[in-house]
Amino acid sequence: MSVEFLITSLIIVVSPGTGALYTIATGLSRGFRASLVASFGCTLGIVPHMAAAIAGLAAILHTSAVAFETFKYLGVAYLLYLAWSTLRERGTLKVETKEEETNHSAARITGTAILINFLNPKLSIFFLAFLPQFVPAHTANSLPRMLELSAVFMLMTFVVFAAYGLFAAAVRDHVISRPKVLAWMRRTFAAAFVGLGFQLALASR
Repeated sequence: MSVEFLITSLIIVVSPGTGALYTIATGLSRGFRASLVASFGCTLGIVPHMAAAIAGLAAILHTSAVAFETFKYLGVAYLLYLAWSTLRERGTLKVETKEEETNHSAARITGTAILINFLNPKLSIFFLAFLPQFVPAHTANSLPRMLELSAVFMLMTFVVFAAYGLFAAAVRDHVISRPKVLAWMRRTFAAAFVGLGFQLALASR
């Protein structure tokens, strides 16, 4: 495993994006355990993109304008939905009681997290260009090497996102005990989802 791959991967994972944003919001509203579930879901959301890159399917998104635009605007629509539900206090940043936290469906958090990363066609194209760079050209069978790199990237994603969730959960009591701060945070997260949706809408192949 090259140092260049580890450093590049860390920079990519640490950079704020929709997955990190959702994990932080989940940690603030539902606590550390829920943020771990969100981290796991965001990590799972990477799997289809890596599989597509390994199988060469990502090239379809790169060459087909219709496929890319369709996938892209599904992602934009979902980000706008997250922004709307956050402002309506029933979605991403809904603060729950202890009983609600216990009863809250882990599957729902996981599903949302998976969709956030899955509905981003740029990830497939990114991995199509990213992974092959770290596979030696003389390698007879590149599949084991690409699977190894993918596993390391996914592990790094989970660890970093879990750290984001831990930080968010640590300051949770300070946030939810102040209604004005919570309202400000809700508007900030909603605006961030809209901004990321706008950024995705402007993305090109």
